[in-house]
Amino acid sequence: MTSADILTSKPMRAADTLARPSFDVPAGACDAHVHVFESEARYPHVAHPHYTLPDGPLAKLDAMCASLGLARYVIVQPSFYGTDNRCMLDALDIAGERARGVAMVADDIAQTALQDMHLRGVRALRLDLFLRSSLPTAELVQYIQRSVRQTQALGWHLQFYTPGWVVRDLIPYLGDIDADFVIDHMGYMLESDGLTRQDFDRLLRVLADGRGWMKLSGPYRVAKDGNYDKLRPLAHAIVDALPERTIWGSDWPHIPEGGRDTGELLNLLASWVPGAHARRRILVDNPARLFGFGPLSQ
Repeated sequence: MTSADILTSKPMRAADTLARPSFDVPAGACDAHVHVFESEARYPHVAHPHYTLPDGPLAKLDAMCASLGLARYVIVQPSFYGTDNRCMLDALDIAGERARGVAMVADDIAQTALQDMHLRGVRALRLDLFLRSSLPTAELVQYIQRSVRQTQALGWHLQFYTPGWVVRDLIPYLGDIDADFVIDHMGYMLESDGLTRQDFDRLLRVLADGRGWMKLSGPYRVAKDGNYDKLRPLAHAIVDALPERTIWGSDWPHIPEGGRDTGELLNLLASWVPGAHARRRILVDNPARLFGFGPLSQ
């Protein structure tokens, strides 16, 4: 990778300029997909990151959530830090019970290290299948099953950060996963990668029959032209197939576009999921069950 290939992260949009929610955000609402970035002097990045340090400290995350009425969030370990989870874990220590974490770990991590992460609020492993996309499908299946065995005693789930074509190739095996697992970014099934609506529908059937969840997140990753209307049928299909296993995430701080309006992304739910009861499941009930959130503090 050359310097020309590295994305330049842009400054964060001020929380007080975000679009206001167009619906009543329910108490206990959770943003189930955010990242946190702090000083490079304290938290060094991987040797060859795909982007420069984003403007995404915990203080600005808290300001965004307060502005939009989001009481909880899930901090997902970004590729920027690889398997060094210290930034995410330190943020969880500060955020306390309103936050949970998703870690990325080395294959040989000790069980005691996973237990320590659990005590600090981690509840899932993130499997970066973009990084492993060149591997044969059989090796990916072995990696997934090994990750299940690593975390099963802790009751964690898996989160798949993966190209849509890898998801398609894994469809015959997803029903055999003996743990809850979440597919990020609506499946990431891009037409430009040769994926079809038939592939998407096959995926939903397998998830519904097994232990799969779907995350309504990163719409700009799927609709790269910004035409979110074309995602509405996909969102409807996800919610219809997985009413108790759909969650929502903003993908904050929207790398590399820090100026993106997180309020606009939250308001997509009003279009995609018009019913208040269904939105409450997605924003409150489902993430509470998946991540083990307790009652809100009074």
